[in-house]
Formats: sequence, structure tokens, C-alpha cells
Amino acid sequence: MEAQTTLPPRRRIRALHTASTITVYQAYAPALGLAAARDGRFPAAWKRERMTWIKPSFLWMMYRSGWGTKEGQETVLAVEIRRDGFDWALEHACLSHYDREVHGEPGDWKRELKRAPARVQWDPERDLHLRALPYRSLQLGLVGEAARRYADEWIVDVRDVTPLAHRVRDLARGGQLASAQALLPEERVYPGPE
Repeated sequence: MEAQTTLPPRRRIRALHTASTITVYQAYAPALGLAAARDGRFPAAWKRERMTWIKPSFLWMMYRSGWGTKEGQETVLAVEIRRDGFDWALEHACLSHYDREVHGEPGDWKRELKRAPARVQWDPERDLHLRALPYRSLQLGLVGEAARRYADEWIVDVRDVTPLAHRVRDLARGGQLASAQALLPEERVYPGPE
């Protein structure tokens, strides 16, 4: 009899977190990213009025930024933020796409989306070769009040993890998957609000 493989739930937040913080990832051009890592906060050039997307999944960020090589995404940041802030964003979020079971009518969703300071989007999680996995990883879009709170109130620490990204990439490409896996942040199920 063959052993059955149990897949994780299709949608679940997995993240590096402590009792009071959660780490999310973003990638920026060096002028902005290196300044943020140096100062532990975003510089004045960071646009608080624009939508910004934070990702609790390190490998999803690697997929999005091409391991920190895409233009304008050469500096990968690990941004440690307060859990109460992250939870506030989740509680005030709207799905980024219409779902009949959640919203009823499309007009209801459009009104909610317009008012919400945060957007929830579920994208395929990635493996060490950046291939899509059969379960989803959270992206959380912050705009308006949520973006301002993120930048000005929730940040505990900002680290440049670009060297880590490149090291994991090189090990994975070289077939040293166990060594690459050992360097990944320990992303556990996040017990945030529903």
C-alpha cells in the first residue's frame, strides 16, 4: 500500500514570525532598498500614497524579483513588522479579485475594494527552482492608511537579505537542495485572524 501525501491547505499564511512580529519581504532598487536597510525605515523617497505589496513567503519574493536580479528589484529586504499591524491589515482587507461566494454581487466587491486599505491576493507558492506548487501564498497590498501605518508605525527592523537570496539561488542551481533549504527562513503557519 502506497503512503498518501497530504497537501497543505490551498490557502494558508506561512511566515517567519515571533510572538510579536512577522517578517515580510519586498524588493527595491538599491537607492531605496539599501537606504531602508541602513536606516531601519523607508526613506522620504518611498511613496506612502502608492500601493505596496508585502509577501510573507521568501521563495515567492524570489520568484517575483528573480532572486533579486530584476530591474528595480535588486535589493531584497526582510521587513520585520509588528503582528498587531499585520493583523489589522488582514482584518481591513478585501480580496483583490471578485469571488461570488464572498461578495455576492460584483458591485458590492467593487465598493469594498475601493474602501479597503489592504488587498489580499493568493498566488502559487514556489519551490527552490521557483516552480509553482499546488497551494497558495499570501500577498498583501497596502494602500492609504495601511501603507502609512506600515511605513511609519509597524516596522521593527529592515534587513538586506540580497546576499542570502543569491546564496540560496546558487546552491539550488548547483543541485545542493538540502543546503539551500537549510538557509531558508523558517516559515511556519501564521495564527493570525481568519
